[in-house]
Amino acid sequence: MQNITILGATGSIGKSTIDVLMRHPKLFSVFALTANSNVELLLQQAQLCSPEYVVVADPKQFEAAKKLFSENLLTCEVLAGHEALEQIAGAPEVDIVMAAIVGAAGLLPTLVAVKAGKKVLLANKESLVMSGDLFIQAANKYNAEILPIDSEHNAIFQCLPTDFKYGELSSSGISKILLTGSGGPFLNLPLSKLHHVTPDQACAHPNWDMGRKISVDSATMMNKGLEFIEAKWLFGLESSDIEVVLHPQSIIHSMVQYIDGSVLAQMGNPDMRTPIAHALAFPDRVESGVSPLDFNQLSNFTFTEPEAERYPNLILAMQASNAGQYATTTLNAANEVAVDAFLQGKIGFIQIAQVNEECLQQTSPHNLDTIEAVIESDNAARRLGLNIIGNISQSSMQKVGT
Repeated sequence: MQNITILGATGSIGKSTIDVLMRHPKLFSVFALTANSNVELLLQQAQLCSPEYVVVADPKQFEAAKKLFSENLLTCEVLAGHEALEQIAGAPEVDIVMAAIVGAAGLLPTLVAVKAGKKVLLANKESLVMSGDLFIQAANKYNAEILPIDSEHNAIFQCLPTDFKYGELSSSGISKILLTGSGGPFLNLPLSKLHHVTPDQACAHPNWDMGRKISVDSATMMNKGLEFIEAKWLFGLESSDIEVVLHPQSIIHSMVQYIDGSVLAQMGNPDMRTPIAHALAFPDRVESGVSPLDFNQLSNFTFTEPEAERYPNLILAMQASNAGQYATTTLNAANEVAVDAFLQGKIGFIQIAQVNEECLQQTSPHNLDTIEAVIESDNAARRLGLNIIGNISQSSMQKVGT
């Protein structure tokens, strides 16, 4: 029996994790669940999982959460705030931490879990995008086991040889990593119509059921750009080691190409319960609830190269990856505020890339050798991004006025 804490339980990854856990009550026990502010769903999950602790990240929801859990006679302890998140992430009773908080907010509690030497199931790609080298150094120093949850990185992990050594592709007989992406909902939309895309359209992913922020990132392919950066840190790669390939069917989740001409691909229905179950039980296998592929029903597989003009955010992420840690931290922060502004109707879809590019252009190179420096750089990029968004919104209003 292993104890697990789920950081970000009420998000799509958190919900899928609970679904898998409930299929294996003799293998896993839930120690703690966390949410940002969705106390109603957190209550339902606690009733199902019987955790010892629940944490609401938003302190404003603390009293409401305590009252709700008390009224429903739940005995788990209710905590609130970011310090509480870090407390339960590093608790000695915990064996596994599912790091599924979306965005920069997940960095510090995930890093606490790493420094506590936990088995960390990494769904929060921003941890590596923001703090790359510091994160990997901490994992090595404290003997944390990092297992990727993103379907693409989990697929790569499954296709690597068992004796793969970090950063040593050639000695493992590998020539390239092929990182697949669906292309999102606008793969075939005329470029001229991207100006008129609405948030609901951007969130309507053809294959995956995800939260709104990640869905928008998928539509712009920033998600693939962040995964490109994450892959470099997870496996010790160079940019030249990775090729991004569009695969609209989302059946092949990524591939590893070997020097003898072989290509190993991990395949499965587009359901996050597969990589979650794989990481939870690794090196064993457990049932996930995902239906097996029916090869008699599969359509033809197609593969294409992503268009730079259609996906400028992907190109920005690759450029930032080559520029260094300051650039990837800046890009991630800028993108978070830009996507939020788009979802609120403050800027248009194509202006997300405009905000990101301007933020990178206006940020001078600087060293990020501590987590404090990372957080400071992240905050500075957010302020800059908000200023750029304000200028865009003001310019749009002036055009409407004329």
